[in-house]
Amino acid sequence: MKSFCGRANPTTGALEWVEESEEYDYHQEIARSCYADMLHDHDRNEKYYQGIRAAVARVKARGEKVIVLDIGTGTGLLSMMAVTAGADFCYAVEVFKPMAEAAQHIVQKNGFSDKIKIINKHSTDVTVGQDGDMKEKANILITELFDTELIGEGALPSYEHAHQNLVQEGCEAVPHRATIYAQLVESELLWSWAQLQPVEVEGAQLVPPPEVGSCAGSHSVCDIQLSQVSPSNFTPLGPLCTMFSVDFSKPVSSAFCFHSSHFVAQSTGRAQVVLSWWDLDMDPSGTIVCTMSPIWTYPQPMIAPWRDHWMQSVYFLPVESRVTEGDELSLTACHDDYSLWYSLRSRSHTGSQADGPSSRPCCTCQAHLVWTRPRFGELNDRQRTESYIRALRSVLREDSVCLSVSDGSLLPVFTHMLGAKKVFGLENSRMSKQVVEKVLEANSMKGVELLEIRPDQLTCNDLGGEQISVLMGEPYFSTSLLPWHSLFFWYCRTALAGLLRPNASILPCSASLHIVAVEFQDLWRIRAPCGTCEGFDVTPMDEMVQRSLDFRESSEAEPHPLWEYPCRALTQSTAVMTFDFTQCIPQQQLSSEGSLPLIRTGRCHGVALWMEYQLNEDITISAGLTGPVNEQGECEWSRHRKQGVYFFRSPWESSGDGRASLSYSFTFDPSLGDIKINFSIASQ
Repeated sequence: MKSFCGRANPTTGALEWVEESEEYDYHQEIARSCYADMLHDHDRNEKYYQGIRAAVARVKARGEKVIVLDIGTGTGLLSMMAVTAGADFCYAVEVFKPMAEAAQHIVQKNGFSDKIKIINKHSTDVTVGQDGDMKEKANILITELFDTELIGEGALPSYEHAHQNLVQEGCEAVPHRATIYAQLVESELLWSWAQLQPVEVEGAQLVPPPEVGSCAGSHSVCDIQLSQVSPSNFTPLGPLCTMFSVDFSKPVSSAFCFHSSHFVAQSTGRAQVVLSWWDLDMDPSGTIVCTMSPIWTYPQPMIAPWRDHWMQSVYFLPVESRVTEGDELSLTACHDDYSLWYSLRSRSHTGSQADGPSSRPCCTCQAHLVWTRPRFGELNDRQRTESYIRALRSVLREDSVCLSVSDGSLLPVFTHMLGAKKVFGLENSRMSKQVVEKVLEANSMKGVELLEIRPDQLTCNDLGGEQISVLMGEPYFSTSLLPWHSLFFWYCRTALAGLLRPNASILPCSASLHIVAVEFQDLWRIRAPCGTCEGFDVTPMDEMVQRSLDFRESSEAEPHPLWEYPCRALTQSTAVMTFDFTQCIPQQQLSSEGSLPLIRTGRCHGVALWMEYQLNEDITISAGLTGPVNEQGECEWSRHRKQGVYFFRSPWESSGDGRASLSYSFTFDPSLGDIKINFSIASQ
């Protein structure tokens, strides 16, 4: 069956009705679930298998029948490990129906259906008894309920219920325990993702609103590949602290709790950020350890495992504070049933101040609800801001009437500071409008009018009878996912054509779509086929599930922050399409095709795509590569925007002699706002 689904087109802004098959959501949900990444995580799989075999052996040594409960079974891999290790029976619980159905297929295909029962329920709904889902309580509890924050997927309530209702007292647990670590640091880079910094505009200073600076920020964790944040980007102010451990073999509580670690500051600086990660001990003795620690903690970084389903966490303190080397500090980690947060107290200045819990961070200024963390970083990028100011200065006149089209942008504020006669800004939401109004109020600016109006509904009356002499945008829109979605600016410019002066300046004046073929260090794993697990003789994927994992949202490209995922360029980077914002969108399609020789050796996993914006003849802003590719092909990517990635279904081995080429063709359909992409690689 097919159905129609209404969606806002991120490029054109129009509401579209899309016909979708009944299987669309099934494929989408599995494709987004990171199962391929987990199944390619050899370190995780090996440690789980070692822990499961040891737990089964301990139960058998007691002369007991081995009954396993596997909560969050996913593909059923851990349950199959348990049966292979000698378990008598396994109850595998999976609440996500499409995955439970897939697990049933996989278990049956591998010949384990007589010893594994798939239960498609939340574990808290599972019953035990003659007529229940489980005939008896389990004596081994296996779980994979963890996220980057450890408890964000509801691990604690699930464990709490399991110990009360589903497992025997004194059961074995795999993993046996988890331990959370944290380190207090100062980091200008990371702190720029949390707070708006003062901005200098030609000698004048733009200050953030007081309520933004004093706001505790968003309560959600910032999960990133911390391995890609160089130690040169932060200064440790204290040692790595063991915050707390959870023993999963004993009753677990999901109630609010806090844990403190006391230490002496080892450096003077501003306490701003807490870096955090966790370890899993797969056995009681702690000899089988699966760690999430970043690569720079390893004596031999090359042997550090890579994973994307579990990363590291960055927590921003509610306010920054000055600490001095030798200060006695207390770092407190609080958690409820689903989330963690941190607070810091100085014990040196307040004597024997008692530790205590802090309230959960909550945004009260609205800015943290409007601006994402990468967006905060973008707004705080001084070099980027200076580029926009220089570009604005080149087009502004004393009688300029300016209109900004971007979400939550400071361009109207900068333009007013540069002396424009009148400045208007279009905002897509009331909250976004209110945040920029707070910036204006904090700086006593009254020459900017923000309008919550769609571009195609704007009239000359809304502009006080004026015509626009400068139309500007970053362009940034909160609805953009893929790089070319920012072409929404072009559609806005076209809708506003009747309000522009004949000689109006458009900033940026154009945009170009760029590509480069790349070899990923690790990111390729998330889309690689999943066959037999290394070191374990089962097939965790059948063809149906593999198709789901291979399914891509755009069927062509997907967004990724490539600064977190190192890659090497195997071709030159090149602009493949240019979009002239000084003209209205054409009626006809735009097309481009060509080829790029593979000039470096390596495995070509796919193509990276990004936009660059020509502000004027001299100034360009890149949302992709931020500098030239070096001789080895290493790339440096913008931290502010996600780039597009087109994955090949099979990697191409490049000899680097230029005999093989990447052929490309692009077609931009103005009526749909869509870019159709086609890539192929062939040898001459």
